[in-house]
Amino acid sequence: MKIIRKNLKISLMILGLIISQISFAQVVSISGKVTDQETGEGLPGVTVLVKGTTNGTITNFDGDYTLSVDQGVTVQFSYIGYETTEFVVSSAQTLDVALRLDTEQLEEVVVIGYGQVRKEDATGAVASVSSSDFNQGATSSPQDLIQGKVAGVFIQSEGGAPGSSAKIRIRGGSSMSASNDPLIVIDGMPIDNRTIDGMSNVLTSINPNDIASFTVLKDASSTAIYGSRASNGVILITTKEGKQNQDFRVELQSKMTVSEIKEYIDVLDADQFRALVNQRAELNSSVNPALMGNANTNWQDEIFQTAIGHEHNLSVSGALDKIPFRASLGYTDQFGILRTSSMDRKTATFKVNPSLLDDHLKITAGIKYMNIGNRFADKGAIGSALRFDPTKPVFNNTGIYGGYTTWLMSDGSRNVNGTRNPVAQLQQKRDESDVNRYIVDAQANYKLHFFPDITATLKVGLDESDSDGFVNTDRSASWVRTALSGVERDYTQKRRNKLFNFYVNYKKDLPGIASKVDAMAGYEWQHFWSNASAYEIDRFSDVVEDSKDETENYLVSFFGRANYSYKDKYLLTATMRADGSSRFHKDNRWGYYPSTALGWRIIQEPFMENLNAVSNLKLRLGYGLTGQQELNTGDYPYLGVYRLSDSRTQYKLGDQYYTLIRPDGYDQSLEWEKTTTYNVGVDFGFFDNRLSGTVDFYKRDTKDLLNTIPVPAGTNFTDRLLTNVGDLENIGFELSVNAIPVSTKDLSWELSFNLTHNQNKVTRLTNYDDPDYKGVDTGNISGVGVGNTIQKHAVGHPLNTFYVYEQVYDANGKPIEGLYVDRNNDGTVNENDKYYAESPTPDVFMGLSSTLYYKDFDFGFNARAAIGGQIYNNVIIGARYQELTVNEYLTNMPSEINNSKFATAQQYSDYFLEDASYLRLDNVTLGYNFQKLLKKSVGIDLNLRLYSSVQNVFVITDYSGLDPEVNEGIDNDIYPRPRVYLFGLSASF
Repeated sequence: MKIIRKNLKISLMILGLIISQISFAQVVSISGKVTDQETGEGLPGVTVLVKGTTNGTITNFDGDYTLSVDQGVTVQFSYIGYETTEFVVSSAQTLDVALRLDTEQLEEVVVIGYGQVRKEDATGAVASVSSSDFNQGATSSPQDLIQGKVAGVFIQSEGGAPGSSAKIRIRGGSSMSASNDPLIVIDGMPIDNRTIDGMSNVLTSINPNDIASFTVLKDASSTAIYGSRASNGVILITTKEGKQNQDFRVELQSKMTVSEIKEYIDVLDADQFRALVNQRAELNSSVNPALMGNANTNWQDEIFQTAIGHEHNLSVSGALDKIPFRASLGYTDQFGILRTSSMDRKTATFKVNPSLLDDHLKITAGIKYMNIGNRFADKGAIGSALRFDPTKPVFNNTGIYGGYTTWLMSDGSRNVNGTRNPVAQLQQKRDESDVNRYIVDAQANYKLHFFPDITATLKVGLDESDSDGFVNTDRSASWVRTALSGVERDYTQKRRNKLFNFYVNYKKDLPGIASKVDAMAGYEWQHFWSNASAYEIDRFSDVVEDSKDETENYLVSFFGRANYSYKDKYLLTATMRADGSSRFHKDNRWGYYPSTALGWRIIQEPFMENLNAVSNLKLRLGYGLTGQQELNTGDYPYLGVYRLSDSRTQYKLGDQYYTLIRPDGYDQSLEWEKTTTYNVGVDFGFFDNRLSGTVDFYKRDTKDLLNTIPVPAGTNFTDRLLTNVGDLENIGFELSVNAIPVSTKDLSWELSFNLTHNQNKVTRLTNYDDPDYKGVDTGNISGVGVGNTIQKHAVGHPLNTFYVYEQVYDANGKPIEGLYVDRNNDGTVNENDKYYAESPTPDVFMGLSSTLYYKDFDFGFNARAAIGGQIYNNVIIGARYQELTVNEYLTNMPSEINNSKFATAQQYSDYFLEDASYLRLDNVTLGYNFQKLLKKSVGIDLNLRLYSSVQNVFVITDYSGLDPEVNEGIDNDIYPRPRVYLFGLSASF
């Protein structure tokens, strides 16, 4: 009250001076102390600024300041976490100011499943990233915006192709055979994670510029409300919308990108190759130097290019007749660095969110439309470019096979085993698609007039996609040779996802017992439907494939949640969801997923009052059960399926061939995978949250893992069966830290850092103990023959652990070909001497973001690092002399041949395992802001930002290959991630 009375006296004094005196443009001096209104403590680092200018200062450690200003100006007092206060200066005076905490920040909410919660009241492991914190640079897909931003979330693109898919893992994988992808919810609508034909990434169809925030639900206490789809975590995407009192606002963004390949894989050049062939010919008569040509061709140079792209986005938002709205148009045109690859995307959105009936009824309705045109390059050309003879030219003079150099036999026919011409692979094949997607949703929240503590919410939505595509190969292409090699393939597909949910929320403050109650219960129905067809013909115009496939599944759910708060210090959250899925037999159709969490806001305790440096401290404990119904086995895995055999597997009886009906194996008792999660977390803040963050420890146990196991003959239609037999454990630690080391009127610096450690281990794979069972083969590799694997899911080891021989080396550190360690000391080296090496998953991964603001300049960067894990370098498997002794063609090889000098393939040697650790600088951005350009001349408040960025700046790693980030740790001719130079502008008025 003293502060209020003091401020009142000051305000009356200033008002009296303004009325009684005429203001002259006279320089006066003001000074005083800035304090916290509640505690009376001085606030250091408060910005004291003459409004509309750069004239200002900051308070010292005790909150004191002095500033010379012109008489009659307005002075602003602003500080992080507090409301900005303004005063008009009429004369030299002592001006003490008490700042109030920003109630909007105190009431900051985070989006959770089917609602929102105050950030202070959140009991689960929830992380939110808003648009102001998104990654800068070229972001063709939404996941690019938060890569490296959230602890516990590992995002890895599948390569550098435009619109390429990405692997997203939240706290590691929870499954072995089923999906490990998180559930994605866009504006409250859970989407189908399965991509439609002709589009590699389900998120590519969402324009990143329309996204307002991401919220990641990581532990079961926050995800269990989504039940059977939440074992892998949940990502909530909220799109931008208009505001009730917002002025009419237009925003324009334009970007131009130049992408280039950073480096090539090191292979022998033409001269080195000639020398090697001649050298080996002297030792082996099977090597024929006469097969070489006279050219000097860099085949990687021939298939890669500098790629140009541009992106434009226009949005209009505001309120028309008190109806907030936002509309946007977007266009992206991006060529890939691999020739013939490109993506063309058009997007349009419209969203309204009015409040009616004295704000009792709030409606949100929107439509999102996306059209994506893709041209996919044949990625096999990358491998061919490494292997095709560098002494051969791109084109020959024969005119056959489209004029592209092709390996021929001595009789002039095509050598079917010879490496394909990589340029021909790109130019003689057109693989294109056109995909449309519509997301229409509407939600109504009605606060009952006669019972305002209750709010009813109804939501309906439709997510529909359709695709048309074709793959046409020039009939003159050398690889089109038989009736089983189609040259024309057309396909179509439609997907539909319908949603209906209804829930009721009861929210009540109970001051008599210092309590708050927030309870919710609801029902949800979702229907997924798909229809696909394909038609393929060969070079002789005979039908090879004419297929149609229609499928659907339903999910019906009941769910509820209760939040209880006592004295704003002790928090309790409990949820329950029951899911019924048509993907399971009626006896196993329902799954039940409870969770509970406790929170203790320690900062509210009396013993914390004198700890002024601590501004936030909260303890969280959580437990919950979640499920998995994305089994990667279709929509009817519990049913017996009979399939017609094709023309290659007919049964001959006499002179007649008969089509067979072949049964698939199935398990009628197939059921949900279930994951139980335990979580302990601490949220902390120091120095008025200038330093803040979270720490989480968790354990996740997955039961009833799907695994394909051997079954006795005669007990089923197959000798191997997919069933629920496995268990998996994940244990981890997460740290997130946000800091504002500097905050002055001209200079501010924001830093964020996150660290994640996750270790998974398979704990069971069979229904009985079998000491001879080594595990499930996985991790396909190329080498000699087909069907080779290099990894296993094995009990006691992480998923995808490499299973290899231990290489023996000579005194000079060179590998001795074919000599491996006899690990069991039985005198023979065989399969029993293979050992479990490491997994490809890093032990620790980190993210670091920095943004520096100096006046109107901004400079930022984002970096990521991974420590531990291994990569299998499948690219250099081809470095063996055996490649030069094949029939009537020659194969180039990586320069690694100079080190290993292997004569034959040694693909199971741990020689090809390398450290996967890396430090990557993802992007660097520099921008300049022009403020209020047309304010004085035409009265338009135009803000313009010009910026430039470099993406994929550098990678520091010991890995000898092109890139240490490869899918599941096996490097097999990945589409290289380009270095991208971006030039952009953002304008708003």
